[in-house]
Amino acid sequence: MAVYTEVPDDEMAAFVARYGIGDLLSAKGIAEGVENSNFLIHTTQGTYILTLYEKRVNPDDLPFFLGLMQHLATRGVICPQPVKDGRGEMLGRLAGRPAAIVTFLDGLSVRRPTAAHCQELGRGLALLHQAGADFATERVNALSVPGWRPLAEQAGTDADKVSPGLSQRIMAEIGVHEASWPQDLPRGVIHADLFPNNVFFIGDKLSGLIDFYFACTDTFAYDLAICLNSWCFEADGSFNLTKGQALLAGYESVRPLSEAEIEALPQLCRGSALRFLLTRLVDWLNVPPGALVKPHDPLEYDRKLAFHQRVADARDYGLKR
Repeated sequence: MAVYTEVPDDEMAAFVARYGIGDLLSAKGIAEGVENSNFLIHTTQGTYILTLYEKRVNPDDLPFFLGLMQHLATRGVICPQPVKDGRGEMLGRLAGRPAAIVTFLDGLSVRRPTAAHCQELGRGLALLHQAGADFATERVNALSVPGWRPLAEQAGTDADKVSPGLSQRIMAEIGVHEASWPQDLPRGVIHADLFPNNVFFIGDKLSGLIDFYFACTDTFAYDLAICLNSWCFEADGSFNLTKGQALLAGYESVRPLSEAEIEALPQLCRGSALRFLLTRLVDWLNVPPGALVKPHDPLEYDRKLAFHQRVADARDYGLKR
């Protein structure tokens, strides 16, 4: 279970009481997620999500994340809405951690997305990009190119214990992107972590986007590349062209890509694969004592990176132009 901080019942009840959402009936730790401690809470007025923000989250970033969710929700994006306490504050403290309560969304995440799910996801991502266009606050993407070398150095030669030669492969790939990362592409607010477990569906229809705690200001097409990596590969490591085509078509039905974005897409896919390889690798090598969650396999993204290194054209992802 992905709960790193246990909360005594009386402390949780007192915290919930400050938000005017009724009396706490039950609280259950949520197994999904590896960054924060999440609880599904039931009160006499409804169902909510309580999040305690753990060490990786910078408390200074929390007003950005919570403000963004509020902004997107008012513009039609189905996402959790932060609940304000009696003083009008969205952020509080519980068990020594920053904490917030957000509304609960109906729907289920899908373990094996279909092409229909991918098309809905693409459309939802483009709508998110449009809705965030007038969000005034910016946040630097700390996990973009300048952050990759420090992550690789943190892993060091221990990377070779995960896969022989991995440290050298990573450093060579970082050098490629440091020398030629695409510049001057359309940018704005991106989700930056829109994996299938962060998207809810009812049937084939998208019913909500969650977990905005990596959201930042960056290139829209980079966000799209993250989704191609996380939605369009099969369990055997092969890229599903039908799913890629559906995701890209769904995105372009709302926001057509520019020629510069299309040209840059293969490198953006390589870069996003490297980013998740690195963060997964560091997590794999540094599992916190007593953590009841298994880190994700970094080599999944090593294999995806190898695929992207062979791609020369965005049409290899299913783009039909």
